[in-house]
Amino acid sequence: MKRIHPAWGVAGATFLVLLIAAAIRATASVLIVPLEHEFGWTRATISFAISVNLLFYGLMGPFCAALANRIGIRRTMVLAMGLLSASLLAATSIRSPWHLVAIWGFLVGIGSGMAALVLGAVVVNRWFTKHRGLVMGALTASTATGQLIFLPLLAHVAETDGWRWSVRIVAGAALLAVLLSLVLVRESPAQLGVPAYGDTVVKEPVRPVGNPALLALKSLARASKSEDFWLLSGTFFICGASTNGLIGTHLIPACMDYGIPEVRAAGLLATMGLFDLFGTTLSGWLSDRWDSRKLLFTYYLLRGISLLFLPQALVAGSGLLVFAVFYGLDWIATVPPTVRLASEAFGKDEGPIVFGWIVAAHQVGAGAAALGAGILRTSLGDYQLAFMISGGLCLVAALLALGVGRVKLAWSPAAAR
Repeated sequence: MKRIHPAWGVAGATFLVLLIAAAIRATASVLIVPLEHEFGWTRATISFAISVNLLFYGLMGPFCAALANRIGIRRTMVLAMGLLSASLLAATSIRSPWHLVAIWGFLVGIGSGMAALVLGAVVVNRWFTKHRGLVMGALTASTATGQLIFLPLLAHVAETDGWRWSVRIVAGAALLAVLLSLVLVRESPAQLGVPAYGDTVVKEPVRPVGNPALLALKSLARASKSEDFWLLSGTFFICGASTNGLIGTHLIPACMDYGIPEVRAAGLLATMGLFDLFGTTLSGWLSDRWDSRKLLFTYYLLRGISLLFLPQALVAGSGLLVFAVFYGLDWIATVPPTVRLASEAFGKDEGPIVFGWIVAAHQVGAGAAALGAGILRTSLGDYQLAFMISGGLCLVAALLALGVGRVKLAWSPAAAR
């Protein structure tokens, strides 16, 4: 009987850790209305804390990749999930807006940023030489699966037992992720004496020396000379603004504005998660076979159309399920082709760190959209304009994606060494 390659076990454990981290990030959308009711805080005030969370989540990405290369994947996971568990428990004691910003915005943002897709990219590049796109697609889909499993439960608990119990549930899940990391994750195929999946030679991973933060900054300095870096960062900025920042944060309260119960609204996000699980995994498979630029063009175009349709669906009270399915297939399908383009442009070793900076741009967009949509809702009374702006930006991103790869890089991975 043929033995299963250990790379699949590490990928499975990483999937579970990223799933739990994604569920923690998604919890914010369940907390907005309960925090409004309990403390009387405005939507803009709460959105500011969430935008800080999204910003730090993104900014941690490149440093997380460098840290994982320096101290190891398993230690990075344990550190991240341990911080998240402790921070979430502390969040149940908040009493003022600055508590929310400090704990949910800063600490939870840092912890979730250390257990994000950038870490998945490190795992994929280290453990796989074959099926990288497929595996990255599956790891990316963990975000959707986290929503699928946790959001309806968290919304129900928040509605019946209070929002603090929702937070305690994900705190316990983070602690479970610490145990999973310790038991199941290994650093590299060479540690087990086997080649990476799809390879025939056992290779020790390149262990960078020096300060991880400095390594990340040096990678940014080199990558910033490339037009591809700015195009990928620009498209991912819009990606973050149209997913985590807008829909991931504000769809549930937007639905509640139109009389849709919180549990049903959370069910819409869970439906998106179900279809994104399929769509993003398929996207990874496609990125191994088709031009990633054309895939990105298609994804952003379809996302823009769906967001332009959303205000009508909310007002009419029908069509939301159609939106959930259509948008869900495309939720984060952009990640596998973006990872592939970054790895092709910046190399196997440095690609994940550069991708971390691209993810940082994604989360800057997410933070801007989370805050901007909250301000628009506070001042205008609804989210209509926010959805329209985001849809238009996605059409711009579709055009930007076609420009990736047109200009030769100003540096190469070989020169970087």
